[in-house]
Amino acid sequence: MAKRKFKTEVNQLLDLLIHSLYSHSEIFLRELISNSSDALDKLKYLTLTDEELKKLEFNPRIDIRVDGAGEDTLLIEDNGIGMSEKDLIESLGTIARSGTKGFLESLSGDARKDSSLIGKFGVGFYSCFMVADKVEVISRKAGDDDAWKWISDG
Repeated sequence: MAKRKFKTEVNQLLDLLIHSLYSHSEIFLRELISNSSDALDKLKYLTLTDEELKKLEFNPRIDIRVDGAGEDTLLIEDNGIGMSEKDLIESLGTIARSGTKGFLESLSGDARKDSSLIGKFGVGFYSCFMVADKVEVISRKAGDDDAWKWISDG
């Protein structure tokens, strides 16, 4: 997969998220678990409604573990809907896609109030950059054979 940089406005939003909205660095864990849960919900729905995915066996799982071998690494793994290469680029490489503008317009300047907006605009994932030097996402869209890796150091 090609290496891509965040756009300038994305860097500004990341800075805002990391330094202004989150008062507790551990909030990233809630956001990542919430994303995994959403991925499971989406796959559950599609295994009931999508003819191609009905054949998949659905056993929802979220695994969380720490690997301290050389680098302190937190691994969160789920078997939800997954993302294609295009999904990774559009969803992770472009913060909140069309929701970014609405998110920025909704900010009040009150960190406590503004932090409640995070999940509504799809930007909670980026709280990872509060605690991580590098974020890697490896994903395979349900029903596809190919997996993709998205890496960013913010």
